[in-house]
Amino acid sequence: MLDIQNISFSYTDNTPVIKDVSFTINKGENIAIIGESGCGKSTLLKLIYGLYDLDEGKIFYGDKPILGPKFNLIPGMPYMKYLAQDFDLSPYETVAENVGKFLSNGFANMKKLRVQELLEMVEMEQFSNVKTKFLSGGQQQRVALVRVLALEPEVILLDEPFSQIDAFRKNALRRNLFRYLKQKGITCIIATHDSTDALSFADEAIVMRHGEVIKKGNPTKIYEDPQIKYVASLFGEVNEVATHLLLPYEDETHKTLVYPHQFKMVSESRLKVKIRRTYFRGSHFLIETVHKRQLIFFESEIDLPLEQEVFLVLNYL
Repeated sequence: MLDIQNISFSYTDNTPVIKDVSFTINKGENIAIIGESGCGKSTLLKLIYGLYDLDEGKIFYGDKPILGPKFNLIPGMPYMKYLAQDFDLSPYETVAENVGKFLSNGFANMKKLRVQELLEMVEMEQFSNVKTKFLSGGQQQRVALVRVLALEPEVILLDEPFSQIDAFRKNALRRNLFRYLKQKGITCIIATHDSTDALSFADEAIVMRHGEVIKKGNPTKIYEDPQIKYVASLFGEVNEVATHLLLPYEDETHKTLVYPHQFKMVSESRLKVKIRRTYFRGSHFLIETVHKRQLIFFESEIDLPLEQEVFLVLNYL
């Protein structure tokens, strides 16, 4: 179990980046840390790995304390691996050499098979003998990802691990990676801005804002009951609509959060909107409308004429 106990950290004396953060993670769980840029996701991963000294609080892995540079000549924990956003690859070494860098040379055949297995997982086996300086950013990211898996750490910390990978390849790679982690019982903490990482693969999601944990729990439940607009907006477009326009409600100041797919068009309702733009999304159109100067988004199976006025209701009533 990874136990984070009331930790705080600042790069300067006046600006706290992490504020009184606490949570626990069980062995083999996949945890997604989500939040806007600058909320402290990357800093939190570095603290868990032991790259910085805490201002307050403690971090334990089982009964072992995780300590920073003041206590370790070489920062970082041997049973953890951390993938930073800069990849940290050796540009003049080949892909195979980078992946196998920390594997023992005592069993050359086993090392070769291990490197091949990892490269096949990220579809990079054909680049085995290519120096990494000649790879694209996305290819380098795939190599860096399997390099941290080479020694099968107990805990892996991933900072935006799919940010530069092509969309058509990202989905298969994510499936392969998280399936592998579950099979091996490796605990994974991923800092991400991509809601797919949380909704599809995480056992739990941790939502951060201004260095604090504001929500933690099952990703599906967080999505279905975000409670505040900031949390809902991490999963895509969201509308904050006066409740009396949707339901019989006396308090006209009360707001309800509605995702675009939760609206449907009807012949008449209290919510009348005018269409301003439409965006083709493949399986549907995202329709941008306005209601008394407020933008409202909903989804439609067909394209709709601009300036047309339509009425919306909640589709689950």
